[in-house]
Amino acid sequence: QVQLVESGGGLVQAGGSLRLSCAASGNIVRFNAMGWYRQAPGKQRELVARITTLNWTSYADSVKGRFTIARDRAKSTVSLQMNSLKPEDTAVYYCNKDPPYKLVNGDDYWGQGTQVTVSS
Repeated sequence: QVQLVESGGGLVQAGGSLRLSCAASGNIVRFNAMGWYRQAPGKQRELVARITTLNWTSYADSVKGRFTIARDRAKSTVSLQMNSLKPEDTAVYYCNKDPPYKLVNGDDYWGQGTQVTVSS
């Protein structure tokens, strides 16, 4: 059974920091590349940070130098440390395997996500 539970979002002023956490069921974190995705109103969901099974990381240009993704295989969690937050970072943030899990109908599977709101 696949379970992805994001937490740690909230309201923060521009320039502030938040740390998001993703709890995943079973061996999802242990055996897969993982990513943090975000979706802002009116925009496509985008991959902002990725970590491979060998812990190589990559980031979208928009967050590079500000966000850090990490995994903890023992705790089956993936985190996203977000610093120097900007209003344009406002979005719902999701974690998932990369590429995301597919539902039987062909759509990607997503958890509930966690809302990040950055005020100006």
